[in-house]
Amino acid sequence: MSEAATPEFAEDGVFDARAFRQALGHFATGVAVITARAEDDAVVGMTMSSFNSVSLDPPLVLFSVARSAHSLPAMLAARAYGVNVLGRDQEHLSNRFSKALQDKWANVDHTLGHGETPLLTGALAHFQCVPYAHHDGGDHVIFLARVLRFAHADSGAPLIFYRGRYHGLASGETTGS
Repeated sequence: MSEAATPEFAEDGVFDARAFRQALGHFATGVAVITARAEDDAVVGMTMSSFNSVSLDPPLVLFSVARSAHSLPAMLAARAYGVNVLGRDQEHLSNRFSKALQDKWANVDHTLGHGETPLLTGALAHFQCVPYAHHDGGDHVIFLARVLRFAHADSGAPLIFYRGRYHGLASGETTGS
């Protein structure tokens, strides 16, 4: 722990959920929109920063959805998922798909992937997946998905989420080997 970091528990030892969320915000993540087709054929999409790789063999990824999310039932019943990794120029899509109960798909360019799942045009990467497992994650459900197909752009800057705000990379330089 750095010198600037301080414990964030109340004096009575009660866990401070708000402070915990702020501390988690110090881990920079990429931003993805997870898409699916619901049983009623409606398309759903949700902004996520909880997307991660899990396994190469079999090829698995994970994301988590809040139990309170309006789209949770559709995601649980979906036969396929699309993971759309957003670029820096797609902040507007992240904002659009982070809001519940609105027409998220109006004027959004997309193609259809496996299981008729929408893939957002211009994303840095797409992963076409099928359900593998669901797990209890407290106030979230953790989704494990098996990747069937994927594609990625050869260039472009990622959309980064850090401390509650969007960021870009300072440079395209890399370090290390």
